[in-house]
Amino acid sequence: RHTFRTPKDDVTVTDDTRLRAIVPTTKFLLDQGANVILCSHFGRPKGEIIETGKNGRLNPVVPHLAKLLSTEVTKVDDCIGDEVEAVASSLDKGQVLLLENTRFYAGETKNDEKLAEGLGKLADYFVMDAFGTAHRAHSSTAGVAAHMKLSAAGYLLDKELKFLKGAVDAPNRPLCAIVGGAKVSTKIPVIESLIEKCDTILLGGGMIFTFYKALGYDIGASLVEDDIVELAGELMKKAEKMGVNLVLPSDVVLADSFSNDANIAVASVDEISGDWMGLDIGPDTLETFAKEIEKSNTIVFNGPMGVFEMENFAKGTVTVAELMAKATERGATTIVGGGDSVAAVNQAGLGDKVSHISTGGGASLELLEGKELPGVAALTDS
Repeated sequence: RHTFRTPKDDVTVTDDTRLRAIVPTTKFLLDQGANVILCSHFGRPKGEIIETGKNGRLNPVVPHLAKLLSTEVTKVDDCIGDEVEAVASSLDKGQVLLLENTRFYAGETKNDEKLAEGLGKLADYFVMDAFGTAHRAHSSTAGVAAHMKLSAAGYLLDKELKFLKGAVDAPNRPLCAIVGGAKVSTKIPVIESLIEKCDTILLGGGMIFTFYKALGYDIGASLVEDDIVELAGELMKKAEKMGVNLVLPSDVVLADSFSNDANIAVASVDEISGDWMGLDIGPDTLETFAKEIEKSNTIVFNGPMGVFEMENFAKGTVTVAELMAKATERGATTIVGGGDSVAAVNQAGLGDKVSHISTGGGASLELLEGKELPGVAALTDS
């Protein structure tokens, strides 16, 4: 099981990052003389068969897969049933078969037993290498394992688990987490967990204004989650009680509208007012963050520091990415955990300058929270 959430138009793959990630496991199996059946979802077709587009068939990945694997890839237009079973059983050693988008079946996301059983009829062994969906108990990520002789993790999944679990469970200290993103509500569980494990936590992104409101600051027109303000205050108290250095930005980049063309000002966090909104962390904050990162031997980065999609508010995120790269050079373990932070690091051209870039957004968060991932729990105990 892989994850082919690969940007593509209707004809070609436009970014093959995720496809390249599956090569080590697949090539290893082929080299051992195995027949390999590749399985993945694509988009959210919600049980409908969609011919093309972001929720469509997997046809566009076939030529690219064949090139990456240096072998022919046969594709079928379903993922279970008599016809698929016939093709699977006719494979010779070292051949590759690609199944159709698993989410063409509505039962996939409900861990439907019939779908899991149908997938199980195609092979003897199951290799889970889709970290990006390992936090989902779906038919093709968890349920199918019960219908195989043996289920194991692939190289990609194994690497993700070693880096992310190792970073928080047995880090080379000091351990620093840099947590950003627009909403604190989506990051509460991970912040709570990190407070129990980290030496330092640096906060950025739109979430910081909920913390500022908890401290009694005027936040102007900045993003805030009023129902989370009290909890934000409790998180700060918890960090203080546990001796964790929870660092909020001291200054921010303000704009008078949510636009790259807006008027811009840099202000201390106690100087925000009126219609001004914070869209990035400021230069003084970046100096503080640089000092904290320099002190740390393990650094986890999850979530952008500002609206990095707009050039005028990308400096905070890009600078943090650059600081991560410098930390890697001096021997620190640096991990970029999923989603927008990965996009930001790649956008800055620094994807190969950090120790590990996670291929999973939600899965990365849940692992950092200390949760057990269904796609991992279903595997055969070693």
